[in-house]
Amino acid sequence: MTEAPFHAAIARGPSGVRAQWFRTRDGVRLRAVLWPGGTAGTVLLFSGRTEYAEKYGPAAAELHRRGYAAATLDWRGQGLSDRSLDDPLVGHVLDFADYQHDVDAFVALLRAQGLPEPFHLLAHSMGGCIGLRSLHEGLPVRSACFSAPMWGIRVHSALRHVAGTLGAMARFLRQDHRYVPGTGTRSYVLATAFETNVLTRDREMFDWMQNQLAEVPELGLAGPSLRWLEAAFAETRRLAALPSPDVPALCVAGSAEKVVDLIAMERRMLAWPRGTLQIVPGAEHEVMMDRPEVRRGFFDAAADLFDANRQAGPRPPGRLASV
Repeated sequence: MTEAPFHAAIARGPSGVRAQWFRTRDGVRLRAVLWPGGTAGTVLLFSGRTEYAEKYGPAAAELHRRGYAAATLDWRGQGLSDRSLDDPLVGHVLDFADYQHDVDAFVALLRAQGLPEPFHLLAHSMGGCIGLRSLHEGLPVRSACFSAPMWGIRVHSALRHVAGTLGAMARFLRQDHRYVPGTGTRSYVLATAFETNVLTRDREMFDWMQNQLAEVPELGLAGPSLRWLEAAFAETRRLAALPSPDVPALCVAGSAEKVVDLIAMERRMLAWPRGTLQIVPGAEHEVMMDRPEVRRGFFDAAADLFDANRQAGPRPPGRLASV
């Protein structure tokens, strides 16, 4: 493990941050970012598609104020972790099972670095999809908070069928590395005006996200590949057929959500014995990047969940790798 770069000047995170390279069992080099400190435990931040560690500096600061250390990683194919294709802007993965290699190595790294336990999960969008699978695989957390989890992708049912057929055809023709038709070759945040964005109602936060990518372009990611989309649909179908994990959980989403499927969240949380769903009126996809009062309410609710489950019995260790 060696030190990795971290752009603290654009991150708005707590001091004392550490960034490290680490490798998965299949040899992919990833970046982990750790914000030690706090005595209540550590929150594992699972980010969404296109995201990177610097974007979670404010989340780490909110968690620090509530007594928690925080840690995140750049998933394979995004942020400063190894990109999958010659075109570094394509969001690509062969199978969502590959992300579990990232999770296993990340948890092993946190334990090797001595971050305080118990661990808790805070997962956004694609990270919520990866996180739900990780819970089934034995992720050693006491509780889980989800922000607009990608348990379904919001597209018309006819387009869903076309997307699956197109993905299979592209894979057969060895063209599944191509962008999904209609997606951009630029980062959504840079290519979109605040007035038409579907992420946040907070102008200052949107401007901050744009400035991050303008300052450090190598953090950016554009549209997904056809293979990523096919793999995402396959994983959400598989997860929908599984029961809810025996972990206390909170799911928060905006009523104006336009990226992921609210119905899939409602269906999942109704079947989660120790789960609660909160809908934030008017909020869009990025609840953690919404107006200040929404952000405070979200982190207060997340901390309440974590605090209530600090003394619970540990979960089974699952199949976590060692460093």
